[in-house]
Amino acid sequence: MLRTVKPRNARSKRALEAREAKEVEDVRTAIFVKGTHTGEILNGVMKELMALKRPDAISFSKKNTVHPFEDASSLEFWAGKNDASMFLLGQSTKKRPAGLIVARTFDSRLLDMCELGVDNFVSMAEFKTPKSTPGHKPMMHFASELFDTHPRFVQVKSLLMDFFNGEVIDSICLPGLEHVISVSIAPAPSLQTANPILGDSQEDDVQNLPKIHIRTYTVKLLPSGTRVPRVELTEMGPFLDLSLRRHQAADPEMWKAAMRRPKLKKQDLEKGLGKKKKNLEVDEMGDLRGRVHIAKQDLNKLQTRKMKGLKSMPVEEDGSSEESEQEDDPRQKKRKRD
Repeated sequence: MLRTVKPRNARSKRALEAREAKEVEDVRTAIFVKGTHTGEILNGVMKELMALKRPDAISFSKKNTVHPFEDASSLEFWAGKNDASMFLLGQSTKKRPAGLIVARTFDSRLLDMCELGVDNFVSMAEFKTPKSTPGHKPMMHFASELFDTHPRFVQVKSLLMDFFNGEVIDSICLPGLEHVISVSIAPAPSLQTANPILGDSQEDDVQNLPKIHIRTYTVKLLPSGTRVPRVELTEMGPFLDLSLRRHQAADPEMWKAAMRRPKLKKQDLEKGLGKKKKNLEVDEMGDLRGRVHIAKQDLNKLQTRKMKGLKSMPVEEDGSSEESEQEDDPRQKKRKRD
Protein backbone atom coordinates (compact mmCIF):
# COMPACT_ATOMS: atom_id res chain seq x y z
CA MET A 1 0.00 0.00 0.00
CA LEU A 2 1.15 3.54 -0.81
CA ARG A 3 1.73 5.75 2.19
CA THR A 4 -0.31 8.90 2.81
CA VAL A 5 1.22 11.91 4.56
CA LYS A 6 -1.11 14.30 6.37
CA PRO A 7 0.01 17.97 6.45
CA ARG A 8 0.48 19.62 9.86
CA ASN A 9 -0.14 23.20 8.74
CA ALA A 10 -1.11 25.26 5.71
CA ARG A 11 2.49 25.65 4.52
CA SER A 12 3.15 21.93 4.46
CA LYS A 13 -0.22 21.40 2.77
CA ARG A 14 0.77 23.71 -0.08
CA ALA A 15 4.13 21.94 -0.39
CA LEU A 16 2.43 18.55 -0.60
CA GLU A 17 -0.06 19.78 -3.18
CA ALA A 18 2.82 21.07 -5.31
CA ARG A 19 4.36 17.57 -5.29
CA GLU A 20 1.15 15.69 -6.04
CA ALA A 21 0.57 13.93 -9.35
CA LYS A 22 -0.52 16.34 -12.08
CA GLU A 23 -2.29 15.91 -15.37
CA VAL A 24 0.66 17.66 -17.07
CA GLU A 25 3.77 16.75 -15.11
CA ASP A 26 6.71 19.06 -14.49
CA VAL A 27 10.18 18.36 -15.77
CA ARG A 28 11.76 15.36 -14.05
CA THR A 29 14.79 16.39 -12.00
CA ALA A 30 17.70 13.93 -12.09
CA ILE A 31 20.26 13.42 -9.32
CA PHE A 32 23.75 12.29 -10.30
CA VAL A 33 25.38 10.21 -7.56
CA LYS A 34 28.90 8.77 -7.48
CA GLY A 35 29.60 5.51 -5.74
CA THR A 36 32.70 4.59 -3.78
CA HIS A 37 34.68 3.85 -6.98
CA THR A 38 33.96 5.39 -10.39
CA GLY A 39 37.04 5.87 -12.54
CA GLU A 40 37.94 8.34 -15.28
CA ILE A 41 35.62 6.93 -17.95
CA LEU A 42 32.58 6.82 -15.68
CA ASN A 43 33.25 10.35 -14.42
CA GLY A 44 33.34 11.61 -18.00
CA VAL A 45 30.11 9.82 -18.90
CA MET A 46 28.24 11.27 -15.93
CA LYS A 47 29.62 14.76 -16.57
CA GLU A 48 28.46 14.85 -20.18
CA LEU A 49 25.09 13.25 -19.50
CA MET A 50 24.57 15.93 -16.87
CA ALA A 51 25.42 18.56 -19.51
CA LEU A 52 22.59 17.19 -21.68
CA LYS A 53 20.19 17.16 -18.72
CA ARG A 54 20.87 20.68 -17.43
CA PRO A 55 19.34 22.75 -15.88
CA ASP A 56 17.19 19.94 -14.39
CA ALA A 57 20.18 18.13 -12.86
CA ILE A 58 21.60 17.93 -9.34
CA SER A 59 25.14 16.68 -8.81
CA PHE A 60 26.41 15.11 -5.59
CA SER A 61 30.11 15.88 -5.42
CA LYS A 62 30.94 13.51 -2.56
CA LYS A 63 31.19 9.76 -2.98
CA ASN A 64 28.47 7.67 -1.35
CA THR A 65 28.24 4.04 -0.31
CA VAL A 66 25.01 3.17 -2.10
CA HIS A 67 23.78 -0.25 -3.22
CA PRO A 68 20.27 0.35 -4.62
CA PHE A 69 19.64 -3.30 -5.57
CA GLU A 70 20.14 -4.30 -1.92
CA ASP A 71 18.80 -1.19 -0.14
CA ALA A 72 17.06 1.74 -1.85
CA SER A 73 16.39 3.78 1.30
CA SER A 74 19.10 6.35 0.43
CA LEU A 75 17.60 7.04 -3.00
CA GLU A 76 14.11 7.43 -1.53
CA PHE A 77 15.44 9.84 1.12
CA TRP A 78 17.19 11.99 -1.52
CA ALA A 79 14.12 11.93 -3.76
CA GLY A 80 11.93 13.32 -0.97
CA LYS A 81 14.45 15.98 0.06
CA ASN A 82 15.21 17.29 -3.44
CA ASP A 83 11.84 16.66 -5.12
CA ALA A 84 13.58 14.53 -7.76
CA SER A 85 12.25 11.44 -9.53
CA MET A 86 15.27 10.25 -11.56
CA PHE A 87 18.70 8.98 -10.46
CA LEU A 88 21.89 8.21 -12.33
CA LEU A 89 24.29 6.30 -10.11
CA GLY A 90 27.84 5.54 -11.21
CA GLN A 91 29.65 2.61 -9.59
CA SER A 92 32.67 0.61 -10.77
CA THR A 93 33.64 -2.69 -9.20
CA LYS A 94 35.84 -5.60 -10.19
CA LYS A 95 32.82 -7.75 -11.03
CA ARG A 96 30.86 -4.98 -12.77
CA PRO A 97 33.24 -2.30 -14.10
CA ALA A 98 31.97 1.08 -15.31
CA GLY A 99 28.35 0.53 -14.32
CA LEU A 100 25.55 3.07 -14.67
CA ILE A 101 22.30 2.55 -12.74
CA VAL A 102 19.29 4.50 -14.02
CA ALA A 103 16.55 4.55 -11.36
CA ARG A 104 13.07 6.06 -11.30
CA THR A 105 10.85 6.87 -8.31
CA PHE A 106 7.15 7.45 -7.75
CA ASP A 107 5.77 9.18 -4.67
CA SER A 108 9.35 9.24 -3.26
CA ARG A 109 9.53 5.45 -3.50
CA LEU A 110 11.67 3.41 -5.87
CA LEU A 111 9.66 2.33 -8.90
CA ASP A 112 12.13 0.50 -11.16
CA MET A 113 15.77 0.64 -12.24
CA CYS A 114 18.22 -0.82 -14.73
CA GLU A 115 21.99 -1.23 -14.71
CA LEU A 116 23.98 -0.53 -17.87
CA GLY A 117 27.65 -1.22 -18.50
CA VAL A 118 29.72 1.34 -20.41
CA ASP A 119 31.68 -0.55 -23.07
CA ASN A 120 32.75 2.41 -25.19
CA PHE A 121 32.71 6.17 -24.65
CA VAL A 122 33.58 9.06 -27.00
CA SER A 123 33.54 12.49 -25.38
CA MET A 124 32.15 15.74 -26.79
CA ALA A 125 35.68 17.12 -26.85
CA GLU A 126 36.59 14.67 -29.62
CA PHE A 127 34.17 16.40 -32.01
CA LYS A 128 35.14 19.94 -33.00
CA THR A 129 31.58 20.91 -33.85
CA PRO A 130 29.02 23.35 -32.39
CA LYS A 131 27.15 22.13 -29.30
CA SER A 132 23.49 22.49 -28.42
CA THR A 133 22.22 25.09 -25.96
CA PRO A 134 21.62 23.73 -22.43
CA GLY A 135 17.97 23.45 -21.53
CA HIS A 136 16.65 22.77 -25.03
CA LYS A 137 14.24 19.87 -25.47
CA PRO A 138 15.92 17.04 -27.44
CA MET A 139 14.37 14.88 -30.12
CA MET A 140 14.49 11.15 -29.32
CA HIS A 141 14.85 8.44 -31.95
CA PHE A 142 14.69 4.69 -31.20
CA ALA A 143 15.76 2.59 -34.18
CA SER A 144 14.72 -0.97 -33.40
CA GLU A 145 11.50 -2.96 -33.06
CA LEU A 146 12.83 -4.52 -29.85
CA PHE A 147 12.13 -1.26 -28.04
CA ASP A 148 8.42 -2.09 -28.43
CA THR A 149 8.48 -5.88 -28.02
CA HIS A 150 11.25 -7.09 -25.68
CA PRO A 151 10.60 -6.31 -21.96
CA ARG A 152 14.20 -5.36 -21.13
CA PHE A 153 14.46 -2.87 -24.00
CA VAL A 154 10.94 -1.55 -23.34
CA GLN A 155 12.10 -0.66 -19.83
CA VAL A 156 15.28 1.00 -21.13
CA LYS A 157 13.26 3.06 -23.62
CA SER A 158 10.86 4.20 -20.89
CA LEU A 159 13.72 5.17 -18.57
CA LEU A 160 15.58 7.12 -21.29
CA MET A 161 12.41 8.92 -22.35
CA ASP A 162 11.73 10.03 -18.78
CA PHE A 163 15.38 10.95 -18.23
CA PHE A 164 15.86 13.20 -21.28
CA ASN A 165 12.29 14.40 -21.75
CA GLY A 166 11.94 18.08 -20.94
CA GLU A 167 8.94 20.28 -20.34
CA VAL A 168 5.66 19.26 -21.97
CA ILE A 169 4.85 21.89 -24.61
CA ASP A 170 2.12 22.33 -27.21
CA SER A 171 4.26 23.70 -30.03
CA ILE A 172 7.87 24.53 -30.80
CA CYS A 173 9.63 26.63 -33.42
CA LEU A 174 12.13 25.03 -35.80
CA PRO A 175 15.21 26.86 -34.42
CA GLY A 176 14.39 25.33 -31.03
CA LEU A 177 15.16 21.83 -32.34
CA GLU A 178 18.90 21.83 -31.84
CA HIS A 179 19.93 18.22 -31.15
CA VAL A 180 18.83 14.64 -31.63
CA ILE A 181 19.52 11.65 -29.35
CA SER A 182 19.48 8.47 -31.42
CA VAL A 183 19.27 5.10 -29.65
CA SER A 184 19.76 1.93 -31.69
CA ILE A 185 20.51 -1.75 -31.11
CA ALA A 186 21.55 -4.67 -33.27
CA PRO A 187 18.67 -6.77 -34.66
CA ALA A 188 17.92 -9.95 -32.74
CA PRO A 189 14.69 -11.55 -34.04
CA SER A 190 15.07 -14.69 -31.93
CA LEU A 191 14.54 -12.86 -28.63
CA GLN A 192 11.31 -13.66 -26.81
CA THR A 193 8.77 -11.06 -25.79
CA ALA A 194 6.90 -10.80 -22.53
CA ASN A 195 4.99 -8.40 -20.31
CA PRO A 196 7.04 -5.18 -20.00
CA ILE A 197 5.62 -4.43 -16.53
CA LEU A 198 5.90 -7.75 -14.76
CA GLY A 199 9.02 -8.89 -16.58
CA ASP A 200 10.00 -12.34 -17.78
CA SER A 201 9.21 -15.50 -15.88
CA GLN A 202 12.77 -16.63 -16.59
CA GLU A 203 15.71 -14.27 -16.42
CA ASP A 204 17.24 -13.52 -19.81
CA ASP A 205 20.88 -14.25 -20.41
CA VAL A 206 22.28 -10.72 -20.64
CA GLN A 207 25.34 -11.98 -22.47
CA ASN A 208 23.16 -12.81 -25.50
CA LEU A 209 21.35 -9.48 -25.57
CA PRO A 210 22.60 -6.93 -28.13
CA LYS A 211 24.30 -3.72 -27.07
CA ILE A 212 22.66 -0.31 -26.99
CA HIS A 213 24.25 2.49 -29.02
CA ILE A 214 23.50 6.09 -28.05
CA ARG A 215 24.51 8.82 -30.51
CA THR A 216 23.95 12.58 -30.18
CA TYR A 217 23.78 14.95 -33.16
CA THR A 218 23.16 18.64 -33.65
CA VAL A 219 20.56 19.76 -36.18
CA LYS A 220 21.57 22.17 -38.93
CA LEU A 221 18.78 23.83 -40.96
CA LEU A 222 19.89 24.84 -44.46
CA PRO A 223 17.95 26.72 -47.16
CA SER A 224 16.23 24.47 -49.67
CA GLY A 225 14.35 26.96 -51.87
CA THR A 226 11.04 26.10 -50.20
CA ARG A 227 9.39 26.84 -46.87
CA VAL A 228 10.68 23.53 -45.49
CA PRO A 229 14.43 23.74 -44.80
CA ARG A 230 16.94 21.02 -45.59
CA VAL A 231 18.05 19.21 -42.43
CA GLU A 232 21.57 17.93 -41.81
CA LEU A 233 22.87 16.14 -38.72
CA THR A 234 26.33 16.86 -37.33
CA GLU A 235 28.06 14.66 -34.77
CA MET A 236 28.13 16.37 -31.38
CA GLY A 237 28.75 13.63 -28.82
CA PRO A 238 28.77 11.93 -26.48
CA PHE A 239 28.76 8.49 -28.12
CA LEU A 240 28.00 5.56 -25.82
CA ASP A 241 27.96 1.79 -26.26
CA LEU A 242 26.07 0.19 -23.40
CA SER A 243 25.36 -3.41 -22.40
CA LEU A 244 22.45 -4.58 -20.25
CA ARG A 245 23.15 -5.97 -16.79
CA ARG A 246 20.89 -6.22 -13.73
CA HIS A 247 17.41 -4.77 -13.60
CA GLN A 248 14.47 -4.48 -11.23
CA ALA A 249 10.92 -4.35 -12.60
CA ALA A 250 8.19 -2.18 -11.11
CA ASP A 251 5.75 -3.51 -8.57
CA PRO A 252 2.38 -4.10 -10.33
CA GLU A 253 0.35 -2.16 -7.74
CA MET A 254 2.74 0.80 -7.77
CA TRP A 255 2.93 0.76 -11.57
CA LYS A 256 -0.86 0.87 -11.78
CA ALA A 257 -0.94 3.87 -9.43
CA ALA A 258 1.79 5.65 -11.40
CA MET A 259 -0.01 5.13 -14.73
CA ARG A 260 -3.42 6.23 -13.44
CA ARG A 261 -4.86 9.23 -15.26
CA PRO A 262 -7.48 11.69 -13.97
CA LYS A 263 -11.02 11.54 -15.29
CA LEU A 264 -11.74 13.99 -18.06
CA LYS A 265 -14.19 16.78 -17.42
CA LYS A 266 -17.57 16.91 -19.13
CA GLN A 267 -16.48 20.01 -21.02
CA ASP A 268 -13.44 18.19 -22.41
CA LEU A 269 -15.58 15.25 -23.49
CA GLU A 270 -17.93 17.58 -25.33
CA LYS A 271 -14.97 19.10 -27.17
CA GLY A 272 -13.86 15.68 -28.30
CA LEU A 273 -10.76 15.48 -26.10
CA GLY A 274 -11.79 12.28 -24.34
CA LYS A 275 -12.22 8.77 -25.61
CA LYS A 276 -13.75 8.83 -29.06
CA LYS A 277 -17.32 7.59 -29.05
CA LYS A 278 -19.05 5.99 -31.98
CA ASN A 279 -21.12 8.25 -34.27
CA LEU A 280 -20.11 11.39 -32.34
CA GLU A 281 -18.08 14.23 -33.79
CA VAL A 282 -17.34 17.89 -33.12
CA ASP A 283 -17.92 20.32 -35.98
CA GLU A 284 -15.92 23.44 -36.81
CA MET A 285 -18.06 25.57 -34.50
CA GLY A 286 -17.32 23.32 -31.51
CA ASP A 287 -20.80 21.77 -31.38
CA LEU A 288 -21.15 18.08 -30.62
CA ARG A 289 -23.11 16.27 -33.30
CA GLY A 290 -24.22 12.68 -33.38
CA ARG A 291 -25.93 10.22 -35.71
CA VAL A 292 -28.69 7.89 -34.59
CA HIS A 293 -29.35 4.67 -36.48
CA ILE A 294 -32.83 3.14 -36.09
CA ALA A 295 -34.61 0.22 -37.71
CA LYS A 296 -36.93 0.57 -40.72
CA GLN A 297 -40.31 1.99 -39.68
CA ASP A 298 -43.72 0.64 -40.73
CA LEU A 299 -46.00 3.68 -41.13
CA ASN A 300 -49.11 1.50 -41.22
CA LYS A 301 -48.58 0.65 -37.57
CA LEU A 302 -47.84 4.23 -36.58
CA GLN A 303 -49.96 5.38 -33.60
CA THR A 304 -51.75 8.64 -34.40
CA ARG A 305 -54.48 10.73 -32.78
CA LYS A 306 -57.80 8.88 -32.72
CA MET A 307 -60.50 10.82 -34.59
CA LYS A 308 -63.87 9.49 -35.59
CA GLY A 309 -63.74 11.15 -38.97
CA LEU A 310 -60.53 9.31 -39.78
CA LYS A 311 -61.83 5.95 -38.66
CA SER A 312 -62.11 3.47 -41.53
CA MET A 313 -65.42 1.62 -41.87
CA PRO A 314 -66.07 -1.58 -43.81
CA VAL A 315 -67.57 -0.74 -47.21
CA GLU A 316 -70.35 -3.00 -48.66
CA GLU A 317 -70.87 -3.55 -52.33
CA ASP A 318 -74.26 -1.85 -52.63
CA GLY A 319 -73.32 1.07 -50.37
CA SER A 320 -76.25 0.51 -47.99
CA SER A 321 -74.05 0.86 -44.89
CA GLU A 322 -73.25 4.50 -45.66
CA GLU A 323 -76.92 5.39 -46.16
CA SER A 324 -78.04 3.68 -42.95
CA GLU A 325 -75.29 5.42 -41.01
CA GLN A 326 -76.41 8.80 -42.22
CA GLU A 327 -80.02 8.06 -41.31
CA ASP A 328 -79.16 6.82 -37.80
CA ASP A 329 -76.88 9.72 -36.96
CA PRO A 330 -78.65 11.82 -34.24
CA ARG A 331 -76.88 14.98 -35.35
CA GLN A 332 -78.45 14.67 -38.78
CA LYS A 333 -81.92 14.43 -37.22
CA LYS A 334 -81.32 17.41 -34.94
CA ARG A 335 -80.30 19.59 -37.85
CA LYS A 336 -83.48 18.61 -39.76
CA ARG A 337 -85.67 19.61 -36.78
CA ASP A 338 -84.00 22.95 -36.58
